Amino acid sequence: MNVTAAPVELEPAHAEIVSATLPLIGAHIDEITTEFYRRMFAAHPELLRNLFNRGNQAQGGQQRALAASIATFATHLVDPALPHPAELLSRIGHKHASLGVTAEQYPIVYENLFAAIVDVLGADTVTAEVAAAWDRVFWIMADTLIALERDLYRAAGVADGDVYRRARVVSRVDDPSGTVLLTVRSDGEPFSDFLPGQYVSVGVTLADGARQLRQYSLVNAPGDELTFAVKRVSAVADQPAGEVSGWIAANVCVGDLLDVTVPFGDLPAPTGDVPLVLISAGIGITPMIGILEYLAAEAPDTTVRVLHADRSDQSHPLRERQHELVEHLPNAGLDVWYEDGMTAGATGAHPGLLSLDGVELSEGAHFYLCGNSGFVQAVRSQLLGRGVLTERVHCELFSPNDWLLG
Repeated sequence: MNVTAAPVELEPAHAEIVSATLPLIGAHIDEITTEFYRRMFAAHPELLRNLFNRGNQAQGGQQRALAASIATFATHLVDPALPHPAELLSRIGHKHASLGVTAEQYPIVYENLFAAIVDVLGADTVTAEVAAAWDRVFWIMADTLIALERDLYRAAGVADGDVYRRARVVSRVDDPSGTVLLTVRSDGEPFSDFLPGQYVSVGVTLADGARQLRQYSLVNAPGDELTFAVKRVSAVADQPAGEVSGWIAANVCVGDLLDVTVPFGDLPAPTGDVPLVLISAGIGITPMIGILEYLAAEAPDTTVRVLHADRSDQSHPLRERQHELVEHLPNAGLDVWYEDGMTAGATGAHPGLLSLDGVELSEGAHFYLCGNSGFVQAVRSQLLGRGVLTERVHCELFSPNDWLLG
């Protein structure tokens, strides 16, 4: 589905109401989304246990993502002259497909979201006319996503939502950085080919019986086996420790079975005929490793500049493999920045934070960014400030903050 095509337009009366009430909805959006998730999980506790990321829920990340995505879409509907949120919709659609979301689940969201709006704003505010206008916004967005997700399932050769495979762990490698690399092979129907930069969802059953899902980027060249990297997430400030990453690091061994989905992800595949600049921080290196593996196998003459930022050389995930791949590619170069400096004897890295000042950028290059939200936003701003066209900058985020790139 072409999500850049003009969406179904709001009727003028609905557009007027949405435009008038959007500030009110926005002012109470945190209350609305909090009440929405409370209602939905009370009625469907299995969704929190078996589908939604409990860590993101605890931090409020998922609530903010839902609120911002609907507000962004509504804003475009009432003012079509604004940039189309095609990239936002594409990222949401791919993530939904990777979780096996189907059309039958959207009415659950609708019912609880609109009940939350009425509960927070009051029935006197949410008149029949207001409800009808926002009902239209929701279903235009939902129908757009449903159609996109059906297209993704069809392209993957699976029935809607039938994305999970039982996969056996055939290799485990513990990287010096503490990152765990797992290679899996399907116990049944083989995994289909995938594109560099794509990811899979991995499901594990935790001690309390909850089946939690997390998404991990693939770091191998396309083939029958899938290799993904898992970095244990430690508890810091208001962020809880990663339930799934900790469980995988402590428990998964060669021979174990995991639930792994077929791959999804909307980073555009490199063509080999334009220069690339791969920019990452921390575990954001993983999709870049996948792209480098692809280039090494399929397009080794591609001109590629690799820029990576980390706290130190010891925390740098997959550092040795990154160096090997860059050395293998004749037209590749690598620059690394270490915020906390390097251990004794380490050479070849810049101290401090990654900066594009003084970094030569190839004319016509495409840029791939991955890291935490602040890093991706900062680097993207630097690139746009240097005149790089938006359509040449491709971002991947590991948190539900896709709206920040809108």
